[in-house]
Amino acid sequence: MPGNEILSQRFAKFAEKECKGSSELYEFLASQIAKDDDLLETCSNSHSGQPVPNLIFGAVHFLLLKGKEHKLKEFYPSLVINPLHHRDSFESFKDFCLSYKDEIIHLIQSKLVQTNEVRRCGYLYPVFSYIHEKTKQPLALIEIGTSAGLQLLWDQYSYTYNTNEVFGNIDSKLNITSEIKNDITPYLRTNSPPVTTRVGIDLNPVDLDDEEEKLWLKSLIWPEHGERLTMFEKAAEYMKEHPVQLVKGNGVELLNQYVGKLPFDNTVCIYHTHVANQMAIETRNLLLNNIDAIGKNRDVFHIYNNVQDKYLHLDYYLNGVEYKQTIAETDGHGRWFKWLLEDALV
Repeated sequence: MPGNEILSQRFAKFAEKECKGSSELYEFLASQIAKDDDLLETCSNSHSGQPVPNLIFGAVHFLLLKGKEHKLKEFYPSLVINPLHHRDSFESFKDFCLSYKDEIIHLIQSKLVQTNEVRRCGYLYPVFSYIHEKTKQPLALIEIGTSAGLQLLWDQYSYTYNTNEVFGNIDSKLNITSEIKNDITPYLRTNSPPVTTRVGIDLNPVDLDDEEEKLWLKSLIWPEHGERLTMFEKAAEYMKEHPVQLVKGNGVELLNQYVGKLPFDNTVCIYHTHVANQMAIETRNLLLNNIDAIGKNRDVFHIYNNVQDKYLHLDYYLNGVEYKQTIAETDGHGRWFKWLLEDALV
């Protein structure tokens, strides 16, 4: 378990790098937790390799959403219409954590951070458009760390970028907006590329028919982010109409097995977003080696971030030739991205 000093640095960094401009409540609370030994000690019970701030905030939010009565809920926009000012929240937050310490420890020891950030599909859509334009073949999807599998249905959603023009499934009930923040315009198919296979592999796949599991995913959505919650609910409805194959297991170890089942006239797309940071370095290297081995025998595309850096990468083998491209800088919640790939196919 990490020591308090290391945890303190994580919370301070989380406040500054991830919360600023996105969640005033979590930014303030994280900055205060970083200076509080009692709460840091509670947080030290979390799983090794897990993003601890997300985990503790998810656990507290989960208990509040389940109906725990405490003044703390008055600071959460997800629970009240007119929340109290975030700068007055820490005393209540600490009291809540101490009052429900055993339940919080149980949650952070038994749960994983498994956000299904549907808006990330906003920057995935141009990647899959680009891949299909390269290969002219239907896409076979394998997502590692899929959680509930909502990003496996990216072709069922519609997308708008900077203008009113709509791409993807224009009849979708879920429209995802994302801002392109620079002058490089990605290639965007008017209609979604064809998809033949959807496989999601996760150490702990989430069953959205289980209300407890669904509530945990909702609790990982930050309290101010009402739009994220709405998108999650709409995407969850699509899971009922378009079931995907969810596999419990280690995606790195199972990769060859599931790629081997795919026909050669499909383009294999292996992808994961904000998952590799929870992998050990040895596991990341094994994943890259496995994909290299696959690429020796067939075309394969690998879309990922958080392996060697935070940027979105596209590594692929096409006709036996290896390509490595850094394609985008992205916001963690998908609100914006900067497209870096100048091969726009237009």
